[in-house]
Amino acid sequence: MDKFVIRGGNPLLGTIRVSGAKNSALPCMAAAILTEDEVILENIPQVRDIETERKLLTSMGAEVELGYGRAQHRTTISCRVLSEPTAKYEIVKTMRASALVLGPLVARTGIARVSMPGGCAIGARPIDLHIKGLEQMGANISYQHGYVEARAERLKGANILFDKITVTGTEDLLMAAVLAEGETVLENAAREPEVTDLAALLTAMGAQIEGAGTSTIRVQGVEKLHGARHRINPDRVEAGTYLIAGAITGGDLCVTHCNPAHLGAVIDKLKECGVRIDILGKDSIRVRSEGALKTADISTEEYPGFPTDMQAQFMALATQADGVSQVKENIFENRFMHVQELVRMGANIRIDGRVATVRGKTPLSAAAVMCSDLRASASLVLAALVADGESILDRIYNIDRGYEHIEEKLRGVGAQIKRLGNVFSDRRETSATVTV
Repeated sequence: MDKFVIRGGNPLLGTIRVSGAKNSALPCMAAAILTEDEVILENIPQVRDIETERKLLTSMGAEVELGYGRAQHRTTISCRVLSEPTAKYEIVKTMRASALVLGPLVARTGIARVSMPGGCAIGARPIDLHIKGLEQMGANISYQHGYVEARAERLKGANILFDKITVTGTEDLLMAAVLAEGETVLENAAREPEVTDLAALLTAMGAQIEGAGTSTIRVQGVEKLHGARHRINPDRVEAGTYLIAGAITGGDLCVTHCNPAHLGAVIDKLKECGVRIDILGKDSIRVRSEGALKTADISTEEYPGFPTDMQAQFMALATQADGVSQVKENIFENRFMHVQELVRMGANIRIDGRVATVRGKTPLSAAAVMCSDLRASASLVLAALVADGESILDRIYNIDRGYEHIEEKLRGVGAQIKRLGNVFSDRRETSATVTV
């Protein structure tokens, strides 16, 4: 099992490039189910979750070509034949986003069997809102042996009001609606850039969608979709992580191939912390830490609020700010698993329910720590970059799920980080941890 060894103390200097967003790529790959034609996706990140999605689609009979290097991070997907419309437990248990095939499968084939995903390391994430929406669209739902089965000759348009904002629920029902008969209205829909990215692909495939990126999405169902070519959005969470890396190390870092418009809440909080942020054109941000970091409180919210996927990284930054910061987690009930590992490194953090109080500035010292989930892993990398001594991070398969070659990118801007273990192509071990 791979590990990272990180020696802290180096400011990050130079340029670091952001990869495509895996949280956009995964639903876009699932959207290929909706057509018999080829779907070509570009800017696909080379991360473990993409390989898991490939396995899922091929297990259902799809043909998936996944290439990097000269292939320019591109995948070509053909779902002409879907011989087994089932998302098996062995795959769903390792990646919560596997449940996103439920909507497109029943819309395209009339039947879908998906293993119930249950909870995960950062909290319970049931798919009840997906199921409720499909029932409103006329699907018959049954449960057996840990699977949910949805059947419908053809889904019908419906007015669906989400009880709470759900990104995957919005994406799943959006994909179901594009082939449904009549109009579907999704209210209280998620507004995340990943939803907008999916809608852009579906529109290129012939779908009729209005309002993506707002809380109300209207879909006029069509009889058939065709193939398309689409470029995946840059990963806003990866970009935000590197912005914090530049700030926490006192560096001067240019983060390129990102979309600054997607990072408003993170940029605002970094500025509040005294970090200098310069937007360089449409796709680059320069981050510089000038003087002591200041404290700032955060409260995670749905987009465009401060993202839950950046909470752990910001907490690492807060350990190096002068004074007291409060971090409130409103999205997931168990997303403070990184706290005890940060405390092992010398952080002063107290938890009271959904609120963590961070007292800084605290010198961090190297330690052996455990990566419990994807974003917790990123926070420990950030902490190790400023810790005194050499830290060892175990279970880094979690970070491999969502960050493309993070050690190579950080090493390229001055970090002392190395991987102990196999090369990426060989690290395919399966984890029962299920995270965003």
